[in-house]
Amino acid sequence: MYDILPVLGSGLVICGALLLAMAIGPVWTLFRQLPIGGLRYSWGFLILLILFFIAGYVVYAKFSLVKSYQPLDLVVPIIFFCGAIFVFVVCSLSLKTTSDIMQLYALKQENITDSLMGIFNRRYLDRRLKEETQRAQSYSKPLSIFMIDIDHFKIINDNYGHQIGDLVLKNIAQNIKESLRESDVLARYGGEEFVVILPRTQISTSYKLAERLRQVVENTQLPLPEEPGIDMLSIGVTVSVGVAGLTSECKDYLCLIKNADRALYQAKQNGRNQVVMG
Repeated sequence: MYDILPVLGSGLVICGALLLAMAIGPVWTLFRQLPIGGLRYSWGFLILLILFFIAGYVVYAKFSLVKSYQPLDLVVPIIFFCGAIFVFVVCSLSLKTTSDIMQLYALKQENITDSLMGIFNRRYLDRRLKEETQRAQSYSKPLSIFMIDIDHFKIINDNYGHQIGDLVLKNIAQNIKESLRESDVLARYGGEEFVVILPRTQISTSYKLAERLRQVVENTQLPLPEEPGIDMLSIGVTVSVGVAGLTSECKDYLCLIKNADRALYQAKQNGRNQVVMG
């Protein structure tokens, strides 16, 4: 009876080595998806550890065949096999959990992102502005916003078509995004209007940022898609901006939006392509 024990022990260890080899698959998938950095190197080190354990399993299985076995000697092969099951399950669950988290994150991004311009949408804007207003009030910090409107956007749609209009929107959104600071939040308010939230920023500073942004847009020519037999064309676009900030009279996010909208209306009434502080 004891003659079969070495074979059984070696079989358990070899099966464990196979499970470890299978565990490399999900770890390798995670490794390839990660950007170069400390986290990726950690998963790479785990692959090397698994390979080291596989080699140890194989060596143990080889030598266990030539030694005499007692029933209690099966404890080590069983531990090896259970350890391999543990590693395989953990690695597989890590990949599955990561995939699920990435899907949830993608769904969340879709839920708060404007599909045309790739910036935040109105739903996210309302929530974030309310949160920033409450935070500013709680910690007595300044908060300001500015509302941006593309001048004569209807004329662009009428003259060039809605596809070109969409292209203009995307380019303007990109120009605005590149002109902002990391802490600022850009969102589409509706149509051709945008709102920028500027946490911990005085209204005077917001005015300067808005004016710089207005100049960037004014000095940028947006190229139109080339068509056969037609010379390359470009569109010059300007924006009007209304700036508002929290004050002792204006203490909530609805008031901020109202004041920024009023200032924007004044900028358009004054001839457009300018910044007005509310």
